[in-house]
Amino acid sequence: MDFVWAVVAAAAAVLASWALSALVWRPRAIARQLRAQGVGGPGYRFLQAGNLGEIKRLRAAIAGAALDVGSHDLVPMVQPHMRKWIPLHGRTFLYWFGARPTLCVADVSMVSQVLLERTGLYPKNTGNPHIARLLGRGLVFADGDEWKRHRKVVHPAFNMDKLKVMTATMSDCAGSIMSEWKAKVGEGGGAAEIELSGQFEELTADVISHTAFGASYREGKRVFLAQRELLFLAFSTVFNVQIRAFRYLPTQKNLKIWKLDKEVRGMLTNIIKSRLADKGTMGYGNDLLGLMLEACTPEEHGHEPLLSMDEIIDECKTFFFAGHDTSSHMLSWTMLLLSTHPEWEQKLREEVVRECGNEVPTGDVLNKLKLVNMFLLETLRLYSPLSTIQRKAGLDLEVGGITVPKGTVLTIPIASIHRDKEVVHWAELCDDRGQDCDRHDSSEVLLLPIP
Repeated sequence: MDFVWAVVAAAAAVLASWALSALVWRPRAIARQLRAQGVGGPGYRFLQAGNLGEIKRLRAAIAGAALDVGSHDLVPMVQPHMRKWIPLHGRTFLYWFGARPTLCVADVSMVSQVLLERTGLYPKNTGNPHIARLLGRGLVFADGDEWKRHRKVVHPAFNMDKLKVMTATMSDCAGSIMSEWKAKVGEGGGAAEIELSGQFEELTADVISHTAFGASYREGKRVFLAQRELLFLAFSTVFNVQIRAFRYLPTQKNLKIWKLDKEVRGMLTNIIKSRLADKGTMGYGNDLLGLMLEACTPEEHGHEPLLSMDEIIDECKTFFFAGHDTSSHMLSWTMLLLSTHPEWEQKLREEVVRECGNEVPTGDVLNKLKLVNMFLLETLRLYSPLSTIQRKAGLDLEVGGITVPKGTVLTIPIASIHRDKEVVHWAELCDDRGQDCDRHDSSEVLLLPIP
């Protein structure tokens, strides 16, 4: 009995020593190291999980707030902590996600150094296992040689000539939903109220299902519905401290996530196996899945497939997530901006009529819609699909003259950078309505200013 108590006491002592080191001394040492280099921040708070407590309080304070129709500043809603801390601590500062050091990188030169590096010094941060399960280990989370291997397979599927072939399919999907709108307007005696956000979610899901899975689009639609539910569960954990052991516990949320992930993988496996079985008579198909299967088939390369079945499934999951929410949100925000800027709606309408006439636009015609493209780019600046990008320091390294310890997460606050007047300098390049942009050097990054 004394031996058992001695073992327990030893284990408790080891655990306490580890906790003291990981949760107290290490954060203090890192903060001191960066403070000596001029990097400040809100300070580590052990009892508040680093700065998570303050982040959650700031988010709770703005919960339910609505963005004024005349304002495009959504940073206080999506990144209230960045809105508070950047003016206090500058564009580069240290904050804490639990005991994990996180460096805000809002300086554009540092952002370029991190995102343009290709040797693997800044791997992607996959600290949240539920997000990783949602996206899989596809192109979004792959790094280094693994990223190059995935890209070799995925890139041909997104060749511009092959995407142009899919324009007709996309037009058919858009035409179908527009017919529904016309029917509702007819039933309403010339007017109808349509909730566009939900409609665009349906449209983009339909487009992705057809372009990614072709004849198997009905099965693809079922994958989308399960993946959608998995999305909400995964993102509900974003502001939780991730303890590695907890991901294996059979909690209610974990059980639900495991069940949905198993369903998604099972449905995608059946679609892929069916396509492989029919390749002798029908080929791989001209949809994204078929192009990807063709790119990694052994017959094409004379060796083992470039991607395994699990890796192809992961890329399919990435198609759904990366293509659906980003596109549907952009369409929703574009319609909002058009409705609040009727003068630009008229300009874009005139351009579309001039270039397309009464015909369905082709891929070549779309390239001629200069104002439409500029308007979409400005929409993406104001309402970026992702408010943040994260990387991780793979080694002790130097970023913008600052020595950063290995494992530090580098957070790039896109939404805040896109509203930094010292960064977004379109006001100096274009007049106040964006009418003279084409007189400038095409090498400049031009955005259409929306007041």
